[in-house]
Amino acid sequence: MSKLRRQISANTANTAETKDLHVIKGKTGNLYESIAIIAKRANQINISLKEELHNKLEEFASHTDSLEEIHENKEQIEISRAYERMPNPSLLATQEFLEDKIYFRKNEDDLFN
Repeated sequence: MSKLRRQISANTANTAETKDLHVIKGKTGNLYESIAIIAKRANQINISLKEELHNKLEEFASHTDSLEEIHENKEQIEISRAYERMPNPSLLATQEFLEDKIYFRKNEDDLFN
């Protein structure tokens, strides 16, 4: 099991919950900056999950039709369903952000300061 999948299965709910915006804003001082950080992390999680899923499904790729293909398709379906049951990357990113597990820094040369 990959590091990311172990992290995901640890303690993340699979349903969206209401979050206190004041807590999210309090991490950076700006709500929109906090949301941008969460969105970037969610994109990172999504990309790594997609790569991992494609790598696992490539193992089953065959260019010939055979009776074994039916059995392989069942395994492919189980792998795909396992990834579908995983929490949404945005939920994971939000939880990581609220638990201070995301490292971010503010660029001092920002034009919007």
